[in-house]
Amino acid sequence: MGLKRDLSRFWFRRCSLPKMTLLLALIYVVYSCFGCKVDFGLLSRTGAKVRVSVLPNEDVSVPTRPNVVYITLKSNRLKPANIRGTIRPKLRSKARRITREHQESIKGKRTYTPDWRAEGAEPPGSPIRIYSKSAPPWLSARDVATMRALASARVVRVHARGPLLILEEEPQSSTHLCGGPCGQNSTHLCGGPCGQNSTHLCGGPCGLVHDPADSVEVFAFHLDRVLGLNRTLPAVSRKVAFLHDGQPSPVVAWKPSLYPDDAVRLTWGEYQRSLKQRCWLKNITRKPASSCSTIHHFEWSKMALFDFLLQIHNRLDPSCCGFSPRQQDACYEAGRHLECADQDRIKLANIVHRGQDPRHLVLTANKGYFDRSEDNLDFRLLEGIKELPERSVSVLRSGRLREKLLQSLFLDQTYWESRGGRTGIDKLIDVIERRAQVLLTYANAHGIAAVAMSE
Repeated sequence: MGLKRDLSRFWFRRCSLPKMTLLLALIYVVYSCFGCKVDFGLLSRTGAKVRVSVLPNEDVSVPTRPNVVYITLKSNRLKPANIRGTIRPKLRSKARRITREHQESIKGKRTYTPDWRAEGAEPPGSPIRIYSKSAPPWLSARDVATMRALASARVVRVHARGPLLILEEEPQSSTHLCGGPCGQNSTHLCGGPCGQNSTHLCGGPCGLVHDPADSVEVFAFHLDRVLGLNRTLPAVSRKVAFLHDGQPSPVVAWKPSLYPDDAVRLTWGEYQRSLKQRCWLKNITRKPASSCSTIHHFEWSKMALFDFLLQIHNRLDPSCCGFSPRQQDACYEAGRHLECADQDRIKLANIVHRGQDPRHLVLTANKGYFDRSEDNLDFRLLEGIKELPERSVSVLRSGRLREKLLQSLFLDQTYWESRGGRTGIDKLIDVIERRAQVLLTYANAHGIAAVAMSE
């Protein structure tokens, strides 16, 4: 200890005050530089952004150097490179369209393979888009063939009624709509046997053009097929240059035997009594005093479910007794809502069936409403119904209704684009999904059972 004290005393005596001050300053500088290198080396390895806070010395009013460094780690999220300039102007719109369609197909829970050589695939330019080897399973081959003809077949003639388009059928499919070639007693979509009806040409289907405001006809067709009801006629959206200023209009397959010879005439009271008698459920003969029509009991359940989801009131509630009509509604303008005072005598409308199949309904004139609020739904459509089709209910409960509707509606390119693409279609499906939940809740509260029903 004595030796150390002597050496320390000797060192301080040998060094002058300026030299000692300089030495201490040099040591401080070296220490400070070493500390900064370590800190910024750490930052360079982490890639973090730095926020520096300086704490001044307690005995100095204005700090001359930071002595505490705070580090805030934030992820460096790089923005995607702007590659717009790398695409030639002529190709930008095409690339954008292809990208949009690809994204829409992915959002629709289905990946389409554009193989035009695949069996059943649609050639480029057709408004019916079938990109895989087959259409969705709920659409039959006959459905697809009729859709193609209605959407793109050449118009041969126009009948004043409707107006009714008489279309030319493709040569390679000259038998699948009539059921057989001419001369083999095949029945044409437009009417009687081939070659025996002056109002149509053999080999071509007919389509009734509706007002563009009735585009719900197309949605109704796809909803009907997705639910497994199969009670509507095929419908597509098509631009007809000489009708409705070329706006996309619904074109529905035409069958004249449905208008109006096969209409079923019932009043509301007779309809309710037939529901209680469960007509034709056990294939029994109709009694003379019964209220049974030719329609099978389960057909009313299918129609009620379909009409409630789309809020179609012109069949079971033509006088708008089950909801508050608007002034622009046809039933209000005609004063039919005044008939609700004597509901049992109200005549049902648009209840039709095929002449050769009187037990099953054909759902036509499907004018539904997407803008009717949930607090003004027509529950009269469900009155007297004790069963619902199990197959349809399972689709509503599965959570896949949106997926299937997107896949189905995507096939009709004209309708898809006229409704605003994926965004517009999603809004329509939102309405149907909410009504489906209301329907399921109502069925549960009123003890309505899901029953297997044959087609």
